[in-house]
Amino acid sequence: MNRRAILAIVRRDLLTVSRSKGVMYPLIIVPLILMVAMPAALGYFMPASTRAPNVNIGELEQFLAQMPATLQAQFATYTLEQQLIVYMLLYMFAPLFLVMPLMVSTVIAADSFAGEKERKTLEALIYTPTSDMELFVGKLLSGWLPAMAVSLISFALYGVSANLSAWPTMQHIFFPNAMWLVLVFWVTPGAAALGMGAAVLVSSRVSTFQEAYQLSSIVVIPIVLLVLVQALGVIYLSVALTVALGVVIWIAAVALLWWGVRTFRRSEIITRW
Repeated sequence: MNRRAILAIVRRDLLTVSRSKGVMYPLIIVPLILMVAMPAALGYFMPASTRAPNVNIGELEQFLAQMPATLQAQFATYTLEQQLIVYMLLYMFAPLFLVMPLMVSTVIAADSFAGEKERKTLEALIYTPTSDMELFVGKLLSGWLPAMAVSLISFALYGVSANLSAWPTMQHIFFPNAMWLVLVFWVTPGAAALGMGAAVLVSSRVSTFQEAYQLSSIVVIPIVLLVLVQALGVIYLSVALTVALGVVIWIAAVALLWWGVRTFRRSEIITRW
């Protein structure tokens, strides 16, 4: 493959994305809400909520007592207020973090083909002397690299927001833990690759950005389910479970990308023009 051709596609797409308000606004607003505003609000107001007159302390203690033994051991030295902060900011928010790479990769990938079709800018790229593989890889990297950049920045912002807002209660830096490091550096790249593979395939087969974004957003559903089952106490993310989750996501991503490489043909895009 021609690396210069791939890099040229990446630079072109990133420049196009940076000029699109419809793409940039979600990439800025969603991380600020999920990774800065929400953890700051929870870290600040959660301790006070345990002292509200209508809160049943016994029910909260019973809920925390139902957690796995490994988590209970971690919580043993914490007060009730500290336990709630650690539970919410370390464990409940962990699945939500995966929304970052999936959202960024699907938004950019949806714009990579379908968006360019709408803007009438795709034809010039299709007729360049690049191979189908180079075009496919270039489009993948155009979304994967920003997805990882936004995820790492979100991780840093989340850490600052969570530790600062919870400092009056925790009195020490409690974020990140080992599970979060595995989540960020093992699961997140796979999630970004999975979102990119799905979005590029969908985007190359539909006509509008809106269609591509809506269809490719289906990959977020498993993350929503993961948040739900953890909130219900069915499972709790640990280092081992997070590693296993990453393996599953990477297998799905590799399978989807392999299928994409085998089925992607620019001639088919031209015929759907």
